[in-house]
Amino acid sequence: MARISGIDLPRNKRGEIGLTYIYGVGRTTAQNILNQAGISYDVKVQEWTDDQLAAIRGIINDQIKVEGALRSEVQLNIKRLMDIGCYRGTRHRKGLPLRGQRTKNNSRTRKGKRKTVANKKKATK
Repeated sequence: MARISGIDLPRNKRGEIGLTYIYGVGRTTAQNILNQAGISYDVKVQEWTDDQLAAIRGIINDQIKVEGALRSEVQLNIKRLMDIGCYRGTRHRKGLPLRGQRTKNNSRTRKGKRKTVANKKKATK
């Protein structure tokens, strides 16, 4: 079983796709890793030898920030934005979209479930 950075890679997928299961590794980074290790993209994860696996582990540990370290760095960046009180930081604090999207109709992912506000009742004569 291939285990890299605390993640069990899926055995039956191509190496290029299998590496993307690691947080912080996308398709391009996975291709770069495999190129440096001298492994074809089409070789499945279960067909990697121990030497190839060690080479991939070494490249990821030495050159790329992944998993826990990357997650904590992202959280620190968000906290810094909130502390300095910039526009993006205040949007993070309020739980609203950051990048100029409209919020009148959509943005349910950021805003969460609808909070219905009842209408005022008309006074009877």
